[in-house]
Amino acid sequence: MSPVPPSDDLGTRLSRTGPVRRVVSLVPSLTEALATARRDAIVGATEWCTHPPGLDVARVRGTKNPDVSKIELLAPDLVLANKEENRELDVRRLRNAGIDVWVTDIAAVPQGIRSLERVFDEALLWPRPAWLAQARDLWCGPRPPVRQQVVIPIWRDPWMVVGGATFTSDLARRAGMQNTFADRPERYPHVDLATIDAAGADVVLLPDEPYVFTAGDGPEAFSTTPTRLVSGRLLTWYGPSMIEAHRVFAGVAPDPTTTDRKR
Repeated sequence: MSPVPPSDDLGTRLSRTGPVRRVVSLVPSLTEALATARRDAIVGATEWCTHPPGLDVARVRGTKNPDVSKIELLAPDLVLANKEENRELDVRRLRNAGIDVWVTDIAAVPQGIRSLERVFDEALLWPRPAWLAQARDLWCGPRPPVRQQVVIPIWRDPWMVVGGATFTSDLARRAGMQNTFADRPERYPHVDLATIDAAGADVVLLPDEPYVFTAGDGPEAFSTTPTRLVSGRLLTWYGPSMIEAHRVFAGVAPDPTTTDRKR
């Protein structure tokens, strides 16, 4: 009796079993994770898949507009996608073309770790990379006491911040930082600048993605709350970057590559 193919995080069953030899990733953090295990098996990735640097694979446009025809020509055994980052329409088009798609669904750190374990154990049938167990040890224990109140904008004009039920908000909390807007029901609520600046946070964390906040674009908007430029990858990507993220955000000293400003 042949083994039953596994189901992805949304419950959709794959059509095949057996180790994956050719994979296309539509999720930057998953691309980085795959490359630590079998870089040679990645045949396609999005333009946003910037890690690891120098990854020489076919580029299939972006996370929101993947080139389905190009992906078909790459003949992958599997395409990896994410419920939040990729459109259901594109997932459906790929499946209608006869391509297996594994969709991850991640809204908290332990959920992300477990999802990654399933990607390697069930979707790819590859050995887990060593960093995955390390990430579980670092991030999935008891939550530490809150040592800092933070706001995490992801866009400006209009201003949007990280709300509750998100990987980023949970990661911040597990690093000892309480997201001031974690009680908002929206995952990424629109909040006006005055409300953000008057929220009583100890610091506003300004990441470099999806909006590219810089020393000259972001900190100058705040008259009350100190700001800190941080890596968006370390706040939002689930993968090997979580090891560095723990050092940067869970440690006592700020990362030297960031900028603090108080006016």
